[in-house]
Amino acid sequence: MSELNKIALRILSNGRGILAADESTGTMTKRLEAINVPSSSENRLLFRETLFSSEGMKNCIGGVILYDETIKQISNSNKTIPHLISSSDTIPGIKVDTGAKVLAGSPEEKITEGLDGLRERLKEYYKLGARFTKWRGVYNISNKYPSKLSIHSNAHALARYAALVQECRMVPIIEPEVLMDGNHSAEDCLNKTSEVIKKCFEQLIFHNIDLTGIILKPNMILPGNESAERVSSEDTAKLTLKCLKENVPTDVPGIAFLSGGQTEIQATENLNMINKHNDTNFIMTYSYGRALQQSALKFWSKDIKNIQGTQEVFNHRANMSTLAAQGKWAEELEKK
Repeated sequence: MSELNKIALRILSNGRGILAADESTGTMTKRLEAINVPSSSENRLLFRETLFSSEGMKNCIGGVILYDETIKQISNSNKTIPHLISSSDTIPGIKVDTGAKVLAGSPEEKITEGLDGLRERLKEYYKLGARFTKWRGVYNISNKYPSKLSIHSNAHALARYAALVQECRMVPIIEPEVLMDGNHSAEDCLNKTSEVIKKCFEQLIFHNIDLTGIILKPNMILPGNESAERVSSEDTAKLTLKCLKENVPTDVPGIAFLSGGQTEIQATENLNMINKHNDTNFIMTYSYGRALQQSALKFWSKDIKNIQGTQEVFNHRANMSTLAAQGKWAEELEKK
């Protein structure tokens, strides 16, 4: 078992998942302004530190994805943020891409940037305590998208990123997100996501990536958010498993789903059903941002000094997600 494989399994095993707390300053500002909380670096730190020091972290969260600002901050308990996270036996990680920009040659699509200077940044993040990283490629679905250009360009960038990360002794999260935006069917999502993931692994293999030392972070297979189609959680699970079984090499230790445009309950219910039907060797867990934080953020906005109450809301959501990662969630548990 390689060191990278050990790190990946520590993050994903026993129902633990990943807290995606890597919102950029701009995104976090929008979320805080929406709940009438000033977006100062102190307030951003206060909310994140509230989550990072919770019981839910210790029991449910195997890894936390941080943003550049956060990984360099000192907590109110005078610990570095990576040290605070590590004290819960949770592994600190870092988002390293610099965002999705217009794809030259196909201006309605995006290409993720951030490869320039990445090797040096990775060395710095490793010294700060990060042991895994994240890079997100985004693809939109329509009659003509994602194009072959988008699929190939983003897969190539993900593979080059992964090679640099493994060189620096960290685990790369590979996140090819096929967006929910649009009126496409679940079948369209299945076909496009399959094409995207297949190309990603072609490129990862071409770049000599150790597949036992990565984590895949895909979308679930769902109809677009403007589609009239309604799909049960059972059908979502079956379509998602079909996609992964046909396109992900068995060397990959685990899959941590993004929540995308789903509500907290939808993301939990769908993950639970995926695990009930999981007949693969892959660990199937979560890497959620809003689906772990949204209720806690709303509660916190009423009184940002109510640390315990905010943590209780977060603990519940983390517990529900971890039960779903084991196929043990039930709707009645949400009411307890």
